[in-house]
Amino acid sequence: MYRLSERDWQAYTEKYKDRARMLISCPDRPGIVSAVSHFLFQQGANIVQSDQYTTDPESGRFFMRIEFDLTNLQERCEVIKAAFTPIAESFDMDFSLVQASRRKKVAIFVSKEDHCLLELLWRWKSGELYADISVVISNHPDMQETVESFGIPYHCIPVTKENKPQAEEEQIAAAAGADLIVLARYMQILSPRFLEDYAMRIINIHHSFLPAFVGAKPYEQAYRRGVKLIGATAHYVTEELDAGPIIEQDVQRVSHQEDVDMLKQLGRQVERTVLARAVRWHLEDRVLVYGNKTIVFP
Repeated sequence: MYRLSERDWQAYTEKYKDRARMLISCPDRPGIVSAVSHFLFQQGANIVQSDQYTTDPESGRFFMRIEFDLTNLQERCEVIKAAFTPIAESFDMDFSLVQASRRKKVAIFVSKEDHCLLELLWRWKSGELYADISVVISNHPDMQETVESFGIPYHCIPVTKENKPQAEEEQIAAAAGADLIVLARYMQILSPRFLEDYAMRIINIHHSFLPAFVGAKPYEQAYRRGVKLIGATAHYVTEELDAGPIIEQDVQRVSHQEDVDMLKQLGRQVERTVLARAVRWHLEDRVLVYGNKTIVFP
């Protein structure tokens, strides 16, 4: 697979150095789009993409993702935020403004299965995932040689019932500064302390079509039930196991002919693509969380 060089990364960064993304969530009412568009026009911005969604035009919540180009964005970004704050307050908005050229820092957690990890590394290597994968952390040594061949640091931190608090402190230190943590088939439950530091910034791939077959051995559960579809779910991690906001799902049709091993093989193909999509959408600021749901803009 083609490897994106540092020169290519720099070219991408230069191309989008004046591109920004604004994410907005607020109670729905007339005039929101007009106010935002007029503000950006006054700043000299050129809107290149705009997506909106409302849960109910009468009394719901309004969501917006808008991309725009603005000359000298890096120097003006904080000024733009400050200037927009009075408008945000008038509409009771939650908003964020991010530079598209900034590569988010990603830490990946993995146990022994490599298919989801490899999918992310391949897509990152080819430039499909615009990010800095700063570290891969595992409770097993199995993936070390593979990960280090990509030039990425690998931290093996064994986890047992007895050492889990200490191990998590080591993991948190190893992942320090990460904008996103991806659980690429990491088979340990994270503590509330860990989740608090990374609220809605940890993505997990669950090897079943949630909310069906939660917990352990979902393919065995699915086989016993005689399902005709298997699937995978990428979701944000919360304290309630496998119940966080869902980002992406997909399915694969099966029949009575597939045994448990075949279901697992087919399932791995779904898992790797579902997780990669969810990670890419998060990196591109396409996901807004609303309660225990997500708004995912295309």
